[in-house]
Amino acid sequence: MTLSIRNQLPGTVTAVTPGEAMATVKVRLTGGQDLTAAVTAESVQELGLTQGTAVRALVKSTEVALATAPVDGVSIRNQFPGTVTSVATGPAMATVKISVQGGELTSAITRDAATDLALSAGTPVIALIKSTEVALATA
Repeated sequence: MTLSIRNQLPGTVTAVTPGEAMATVKVRLTGGQDLTAAVTAESVQELGLTQGTAVRALVKSTEVALATAPVDGVSIRNQFPGTVTSVATGPAMATVKISVQGGELTSAITRDAATDLALSAGTPVIALIKSTEVALATA
């Protein structure tokens, strides 16, 4: 299956915390980072997610926010330090590629945000991804 989702991160489930309707799934990415996904309890069962399951975490580029310094006091669980490798700007939007440990992330943000953050190749950033915006697929 081919997907338009640019951010496809391979990893292994390290823990599943079930809830009545939703569950949190901890994933150790191949780059060594830990990622949290919030998925439905039904998805956990349908995908057979248990400790040791190989998965691919899928995140749309529009769901990757960027900060130029570490962020404290927010509910966003997934914060990955990295370095901007390229910025492509259009009239309204910018596509930012970020090198992170073990791979690359793509973020689609407004051109104004990219300008305000002074993003260019070499800029250190933190990629922020809400756990509710992470989908999981079995590998």
